[in-house]
Amino acid sequence: MRPTWQFGDVYGLDQELLSMVPRPVCAVLLLFPMTDTYEAFKQEEEEKLKGERQEVSPDVYFIKQTIGNACGTIGLIHAVANNQDRLEFEPDSPLKKFIEQSSKMSSEEKAAFLEKDEAPSLDEKVNLHFISFVNVGGQLYELDGRKPFPIVHGKTSEDSFLEDAAKVCKAFMARDPQELRFTIIALSKD
Repeated sequence: MRPTWQFGDVYGLDQELLSMVPRPVCAVLLLFPMTDTYEAFKQEEEEKLKGERQEVSPDVYFIKQTIGNACGTIGLIHAVANNQDRLEFEPDSPLKKFIEQSSKMSSEEKAAFLEKDEAPSLDEKVNLHFISFVNVGGQLYELDGRKPFPIVHGKTSEDSFLEDAAKVCKAFMARDPQELRFTIIALSKD
């Protein structure tokens, strides 16, 4: 990618610290601990949403994670692929080529396509996980390759996106209040 957008740390989720993040923001990545509390919530949420049938835009680029320890890669792909109209790519960008070649595939086919690439070891024990938040068509989406589908968190806008994503990040933190291992980065205009 060309350096017109860049990832930067989000130092905190209160308004004063969020105001330090350059705007506009087109994606937020959250790194969080995969605790028993989170796994129980994830299972409960999936069961609930399977029965409810969310309205997910066909414009959302979503890829399943089938490669161990690849959540950072999946999170970056989600952040970039859902903002192609805003980001600038180098003419021979392998990332742009991957996204273009896989855009019409199902989430499982995208995963198989990515598996053809060099992958991290499946044997390494990991207890932290990356997910992305993006705004597609005025809806806030949580994109987690370990989940079977995107999670819709409601309406958002370019102006309120960072604050809306921060509310969801706060909910992750509230589920595990004894945990300190949370990191948030934002993809914003340089």
